[in-house]
Amino acid sequence: MFKKLSLLNKLILMMLGAAMLTAAGTALWVSQGLETLDLPIQLEQPQLFAVPQGTAFSQVARQLEQQNLVPDSLWLRVYGKLHPQQTLVKAGEYEFIDGQSPKNMLQMMIDGDTKHWALQFIEGWTFADARKALAAAPRLQQKTADWSNAEIMTAVGAEGEHPEGWFFPDTYLFISSNSDLDVLQRSFDRMQSVLAEEWAARAADLPYKTPYEALIMASIVERETGAAHERKQVAGVFVRRMHKGMRLQTDPTVIYGMGDQYKGRITRKDLQTHTPYNTYRIDGLPPTPIALAGREAIHAALHPADGKALFFVARGDGTHTFSHTLAQHQRAVRQFQLNRRSDYRSSPAPVAPEEDATESSSTQQEVQEKQP
Repeated sequence: MFKKLSLLNKLILMMLGAAMLTAAGTALWVSQGLETLDLPIQLEQPQLFAVPQGTAFSQVARQLEQQNLVPDSLWLRVYGKLHPQQTLVKAGEYEFIDGQSPKNMLQMMIDGDTKHWALQFIEGWTFADARKALAAAPRLQQKTADWSNAEIMTAVGAEGEHPEGWFFPDTYLFISSNSDLDVLQRSFDRMQSVLAEEWAARAADLPYKTPYEALIMASIVERETGAAHERKQVAGVFVRRMHKGMRLQTDPTVIYGMGDQYKGRITRKDLQTHTPYNTYRIDGLPPTPIALAGREAIHAALHPADGKALFFVARGDGTHTFSHTLAQHQRAVRQFQLNRRSDYRSSPAPVAPEEDATESSSTQQEVQEKQP
């Protein structure tokens, strides 16, 4: 009997030993497998990874393996079982790069650190230009593609408003779940904020009754010069002309009023044709802005430079010559406009989708103008 017990004990000890060895081996195997989650992956270029809404963690792990972002999804799933809080990944699109570890990627998805794309609205663009940029933006959901301008303005909270000028030019980041309307709303809200801030700090004795009139002037300043240091000087000329009851006579407003009829140059006939935007034919400001104005142009319109200049003419290098009298202006026109040099350009750094050939308040009709 004692011999039987002895044999049984030995068998039990052997089984326990085998079990312990198996457990130790399994633990080592699991430990080594989990360590692979800390090893960097190798990618020749950044790779996008999408997590649809409602995707289970096990599905995320298997998809990572299918895209060769983890060597074996088993260890990611085991890690999730051991650390349930590390399975709460957020839906979205992520960008993984060379050298990241699976744990790094997992943490990005837990944090919701999704891939962002950039879309830029440029100073001096029209609203039509902005809509083209939205339509061409990859990864941006197209919600307003077949909407009218009026429908867009209603959606952003400005029903009945003309869209031109109401959207702030800036760089906007978006994720794949955003729509073009999301970007437009942010741009509209940003313009509201900037315009209110600048209007509150405006200079005294300005010819504007409302912030909107200041925005109209800012859009003209934006289109008149690409030289940042000239913005306040240009605004000063226009403000003094308004105070004196002179017409603004600025070519960009004429071009805007021509619409699709503008083909790169304006003629005497164009200057004589009445449109609501032809500031050679109307008094004061046009009815709406003519472009997207940046903060600097808005600030210039509300803080015009002091001086006596009532005229300016493009030099052909993107800057202008400012004149106090009509006689001075006529001489400048003869020097810079009537005998244009071969490398003449209207702006120092064109950024609009299509460079135009405006003459920046320097047409021959203005040369014939009489001072008030």
